[in-house]
Amino acid sequence: MSGNSKKGLDRRDLLIASIATVGAAATLAAGSVKAQDAAAPSLEAASDGSQGTVYTGEVIQGKKVVSALDVNDLESGQKHLLYFQGVQMPTGQYWYVSVTVAKGAKPGKRVVMTSGVHGDEMSSIHTVQTVMNQLDPVQMSGTVMTVTDISRPAIEGMQRRWPNFGRGNDLIDMNREWPGNENGATAPSRHAGLLFNRLLRPNADAAIDFHTGTSGFDVTAFNIGGMDIPEVKAMVELYPVGQIFDSHVYPGVLHNAFVDAGIPSFCPEIGAARVLDLEMISLFVEGTMNVLKHHGIIAGPVGRTGKDVSVFLGNSAFPILATEGGIVEHLVKLNDKVEAGQKVAIQRNSFGEVVAEYTSGVTGEVTGQRRDAMSEPANPLVFILFQKPPPEGVEAYPE
Repeated sequence: MSGNSKKGLDRRDLLIASIATVGAAATLAAGSVKAQDAAAPSLEAASDGSQGTVYTGEVIQGKKVVSALDVNDLESGQKHLLYFQGVQMPTGQYWYVSVTVAKGAKPGKRVVMTSGVHGDEMSSIHTVQTVMNQLDPVQMSGTVMTVTDISRPAIEGMQRRWPNFGRGNDLIDMNREWPGNENGATAPSRHAGLLFNRLLRPNADAAIDFHTGTSGFDVTAFNIGGMDIPEVKAMVELYPVGQIFDSHVYPGVLHNAFVDAGIPSFCPEIGAARVLDLEMISLFVEGTMNVLKHHGIIAGPVGRTGKDVSVFLGNSAFPILATEGGIVEHLVKLNDKVEAGQKVAIQRNSFGEVVAEYTSGVTGEVTGQRRDAMSEPANPLVFILFQKPPPEGVEAYPE
């Protein structure tokens, strides 16, 4: 089984490299074309964080529309509800995203919270909304800005990927597009570029990008972040959740785009897609309020943190992939500890015969499981979070 898993990882890495190459070529081809005139400052102006707020003059459901935002322009001690004008549709209309800004009465740090990069991740949206509903700008120092529906067309269908129509019907994972390209070859790339350059990056001293598992695959409560970055480590450890995945994961994800721009950021993962897991959401609300206290934005004692729960820290995820088609029966649950060689699932064909047995190749904890009962070959069935030792011959220093 471990051999099949290794093959899957190699193929994924190859695909990522291929996509990056194609994306670079597309960028060069489109670089001389201005894909969307958003009546906002240039990309150069956006990159230094000095642009001001640009109102389009439109009002949607009583909320003003902006094509660029500087939270310093907003009145202090209030909450502001705005729409940001994103990428154009084929009809020439725009995809708008919802922006809430809690502008403290006193100056301080700026924290950006995002959700809805994948359209099937409801608990992430609810977590951000719950945090914002607990904030009183009159009592705050600094600013909290949230965007809860980044991938609007994906959210409309409650599906993971953005339905793109530039070259026929296509589905694009927006969390491989960041920081985007305002003149990119696809709508998700252009949308990401507009948001990152004109809304997210200019208003962030720290950022949190909330997610959940994907449709058909459940995950436990954990945070993903590069623990080698002190500012990220400090925030991640403030959550009373059971697992931490110490990893910089894939190219093109939003929290890495923030990190690459010098803004500490990480990614909470909040259970299953398409549902609200209120018990799990409460853990991430508590942790996020701790982060805001850590940055001095709100006052009060820090709640439970990672020190108060048995946090499991891993730096790698071992995938167990299906080798057959059939019904999958899990023998372990999320957060269960497993040993190398332990059987974690079996699979039966239409006659009820066992056609495959799956074992863990590592010692660690279950961090994700396929929820759908049926599986075809190559589908991930289980992910095991584990601590991968450093390569041989490479010194590891505790600091």
